[in-house]
Amino acid sequence: MNTAALHHRFDGPDDAPVLILGSPLGADGRVWDALVPALAARHRVLRFDTRGHGRSELPPGTPTVSDLAADVVALADRYGIERFSYAGISLGGAIGLTLVLDAPERLDRLVVCCSGAKLGEPAAWHERAAQVRRDGTDAVAPTVVGRWFTPAYAAREPDVRAGILAMLRACPPEGYAACCDALATYDVRARLAAVTAPTLVIAADQDPSTPLGLGTEVAEGVPGARLAVVKDAAHLVIVEKADEVRDILGEFLPGGA
Repeated sequence: MNTAALHHRFDGPDDAPVLILGSPLGADGRVWDALVPALAARHRVLRFDTRGHGRSELPPGTPTVSDLAADVVALADRYGIERFSYAGISLGGAIGLTLVLDAPERLDRLVVCCSGAKLGEPAAWHERAAQVRRDGTDAVAPTVVGRWFTPAYAAREPDVRAGILAMLRACPPEGYAACCDALATYDVRARLAAVTAPTLVIAADQDPSTPLGLGTEVAEGVPGARLAVVKDAAHLVIVEKADEVRDILGEFLPGGA
């Protein structure tokens, strides 16, 4: 398997339980900035940029989400990390569900945030990939960010919205498009019952990108999974409702948050 070298950073004590964080399509590890100080108080937090994002490599060929999950395993192997907890949002959540199915022996706990076992239809992902390859990520970034925050939050925090928009605009087009192609073939709905790690699903009640029903489907399909619904929030709940998500994670993760 042709894994990618992922740009990454650690925060927190070297001897603490490892928590790996996965980010949305088009974003990099900075999207977790609001939560990392609390998480790093009790965890060795490892953030990475998905292949083709930020400063991470983009190997040739069309990746699958299993390839993206294998990148994470290779990164853990690089530091001798045998077991870890994982929290991912959106594409990062899809990577997490794939990780726990492809490498169940590596996961202590799994958090799937604003994601699902299948995310949209293949044709829509291929169309978006083609648009980004043709016109760049700037062609889709404003629409995407429009779905990531509630209108009230976007109006109240224009600088935060502007920062996330700039992050998406800076995403390398081919990396973004390649991950669109990966999502086009992603579907683990039939495998959810095989998940053995303790799993927390976080969903936002005003999320137009991954509606509440997708999170409910994961929570109902994974044995023993817990569902936490964050009110008055859209897709990027780890930013819009960072304090609430911090508390939810603190109750679930070993060592708290």
